[in-house]
Amino acid sequence: MVTLLTDRGMRAVDARVEGERLWLDAGALEDATGWALKPEGLCRDEACVPLPPGRQGEFVQGGRVDAAALWRHLDNPVVHDEARGIWVLGEGADERAASLASLIAPDFTLPDVNGRPHTLSDYRGRKVLLVSWASW
Repeated sequence: MVTLLTDRGMRAVDARVEGERLWLDAGALEDATGWALKPEGLCRDEACVPLPPGRQGEFVQGGRVDAAALWRHLDNPVVHDEARGIWVLGEGADERAASLASLIAPDFTLPDVNGRPHTLSDYRGRKVLLVSWASW
């Protein structure tokens, strides 16, 4: 079991870790990332990435997909902490640049001082002041 962080959030997933490889069941990969294993390759929404000829075994083995290999193939960052079992599949530079250019903040939910959660998208169209602080 590992903790996986993606653009879809954080979740615990059953995975097999082999060094820099993160083998997930195809269904778990789709749930966590939106990427589905299909006959034409790995697909998310309308985009499909064919598996490189002769290298399919690097990406898919016995119904499992190496999520880290897919992410690297897409030129997206992969970071993991082996001791804690945490993997981060980050967004690529193109996606981050597009987000910054749009000037739309990513959606998130945080609790107020009374513990009541507030989601940024609930305030779309209204001015919002965010104040943050960190001890480090």
